[in-house]
Amino acid sequence: MFVKVCGLSTPESVREAVDAGADAVGFVLTASPRVVTPSQAASLLAGVPDTVSPIAVFRDEPVADAIAIARAAGLEWIQLHGARSRADVATVHDAGMKLVRAVTMGAAQDEFNNWGEDLLLIDAAVPGSGKSWDYASVASLPALQGRNWLLAGGLEAANVCQASAAAHAWGVDVSSGVEASLGVKDLAKIRAFVHAAKARAAV
Repeated sequence: MFVKVCGLSTPESVREAVDAGADAVGFVLTASPRVVTPSQAASLLAGVPDTVSPIAVFRDEPVADAIAIARAAGLEWIQLHGARSRADVATVHDAGMKLVRAVTMGAAQDEFNNWGEDLLLIDAAVPGSGKSWDYASVASLPALQGRNWLLAGGLEAANVCQASAAAHAWGVDVSSGVEASLGVKDLAKIRAFVHAAKARAAV
C-alpha cells in the first residue's frame, strides 16, 4: 500500500511520516491553512530521503506557475487540483517533472481516464472537508482498472483499511485525518495512519 502524508510543514512532521514508512510527503504551495513557502519546502526536503517522494501540491494555479514554484522549492513531483486538461499533463512532463492529477468524485467521466499522469488521486466530492464518503463507489469504475491511483478524503487510521479495501485503491493520501487542529499535524496520528495503511497491505 502506497501511503502519502500531505500538508506537512515542520521538520518534526516530516520526520514522523518518513520514520513511520510513508512513501510520499506533500507540501502545500497554494492558498491553504497548510501552506508553506517554496523556501520552507526546500528546507523541509533535508529530512526527506531518496526513497520517499516529496510532492508540491497546487489547486487552481496555471500549470506554468505551478512548475516554476515547484522548481523554486526543489521539487520534481507536482500534484494538481482544479480544472485541468490533457495539455496540462503534457506540459508537466515536458518540463521533466512527474504529475499527480487530482479529481473529485463529482468529476466528468472522462477525467477518470488515463491522461498520461504518473498517478491519479480521487478525492471526495468536497475536497478538504475531512468527511468520509462512499469509497466503494469507485471500485467498479472501468477507467481505474489496472492503474495506480490514490484514494483521499476523510481518511484516518480508524477507517483507512476498510476504505482502501472497499475502493480497491492502490494507495492512500491523508492530510486532515492526521491533524490535531486545522493545519497542525499530530505526530501520533501520522504514525498510526501509516502503520494502519501498511498493515492492510500485509494481510
